[in-house]
Amino acid sequence: MNGAMRLDYLAFDYSEDTEGTGVFEAVASVWPERVAAVHAEIVAVLDWAHQAFPGQRGAVGEGGEWDYDLHGLREYTVPEQIGYDAATQRLAVQAASPGKPRHTVTLLLSGTDEFCSSFRQQFALDKAA
Repeated sequence: MNGAMRLDYLAFDYSEDTEGTGVFEAVASVWPERVAAVHAEIVAVLDWAHQAFPGQRGAVGEGGEWDYDLHGLREYTVPEQIGYDAATQRLAVQAASPGKPRHTVTLLLSGTDEFCSSFRQQFALDKAA
């Protein structure tokens, strides 16, 4: 891949663990109509990592250049109508039907200095990210 690739949904925060391994973490939370776009960005990031550092995925402390962790969560919101009945001095609670699901995906990438530098360049991430 030539030039920086733009990411619209994955905004990575950078930190380093106690051994100095770079860690990029992105969380995207979207409605169902945007899930495919988020998944496409995740695929683009992981495709790039596998192509730029082929056969080098593994824990950095065990000789790998980079690794990743990926998790998803689907959450439904169920609105409630709550009213107070002064005569009975009680609340009346009625749950509505669940709304549409919210999809949250967390992608964590860890890597060596070389991997982190290449990742920043490929996805136009600034060092302070």
